[in-house]
Parts: sequence; structure tokens; C-alpha cells
Amino acid sequence: MLAVNPELFAAYLFATAVLILMPGPIVTLVIANSLAYGQRIGLATVAGASSGNALLVAAGALGLTTVLALAADLFEVLRWAGVAYLLYLGIKQWRAVFSAGAEGETAPMKSHKGVFGQGVLVAITNPKTIFFYAAFFPQFIDPALAVGPQLLAMSIAFVIIATTLDGLYALLASRARGLFASARANRVRHGITGTLLIGTGLGLALARR
Repeated sequence: MLAVNPELFAAYLFATAVLILMPGPIVTLVIANSLAYGQRIGLATVAGASSGNALLVAAGALGLTTVLALAADLFEVLRWAGVAYLLYLGIKQWRAVFSAGAEGETAPMKSHKGVFGQGVLVAITNPKTIFFYAAFFPQFIDPALAVGPQLLAMSIAFVIIATTLDGLYALLASRARGLFASARANRVRHGITGTLLIGTGLGLALARR
């Protein structure tokens, strides 16, 4: 007997891919870091975001959705800390646009551990991610089949799809980085990166659970 309903699961995979492809805080952050620091840092950001996604999906699979809801105050603190930090990074990039050293490589955050943590923070404080499991998954569960195996398959598929598509954004953005080799173009890159980081911060600030 199949663990999932093939038709429902196929619909779930398609819907998940469409939702993840829609630009949000995670995608914006991945693009910003990839443009600013290159492929490795971009992929480290993806790894952090995927880890955050996996933690939340696992929590939902273990029936901890209620716990996540009860911890709303903690998530609010983390969210606003993330907002402040992303705005700080964005402003620092914009300062580089007008500074004398704009030709150089400014790196307010360039360590793999740093951007990994940044990815985790944005993922776990993103309302779409936190309540994705509770609101979205049940629509594709076949009540005639065991729920556990379906949730496991959907959880694994979600993390794989998110990691793959976010990684694609990172690779494309890092390739585009080569277009900003001149000093003037480098200033434009700083401006784009700063705008994306500020946009990510504002996106988290305006998000509602």
C-alpha cells in the first residue's frame, strides 16, 4: 500500500514549488548575500535557511505546533532582532556606495558560520515558514491513509524543494556578481545588496502571523 496518495502528493509538490519560488525574506537574503560575497556564502545562507526550515517542519511533525504558538513572544523577540540586524547590514552596504573605498570588498558579515546563523534566524522567524506546516500540509493529506508516513514524505519533500530552489537563486545571483567588476558597477552592486537586505528586514517587520 502506498504511503501517499500519488495525485495529492503531485499537487503538493507543485504547490510547494510555486510558493517557495515566490520572493520572500529567505530568497531575498540568499540573493543579497550571493551578490555581495559570492557562491560559497550564498550557499551557506541556503544551508542555514534549510536547517531552520527543517527544525520547524520537524516540530510540526512531532505535534509541537501548539508549542510554537505558545512561544510567540520568543519568536517576536528573535524576529525584531533579525529585523534590526538586517537593516544594519543594509545600511552598511549603502554607506559603502558613497564611501571612498566603494571599489573594495566590504564584508559586514562574511563568515560561513555568520551567514548560516543569519539564514536560520530568517527562516525560523518567517511567519510563512512557521505556520506552513499547520495550514498547508493538511490540505494534501489523504484521510484514508496513515497520516504519519504522509507527513514524513511531505516534510522531506518540502526541505528538498526549498533547498534546491534557494540554491538555484544563490548560484544565479553569484554568477551575476561578475557583472559588477568595475568601480562604478561595484557601487551599484553595493546599492542592490543594501536594498535587498533592507527589504528583507522590512519584510520581516511587516509580516503578520
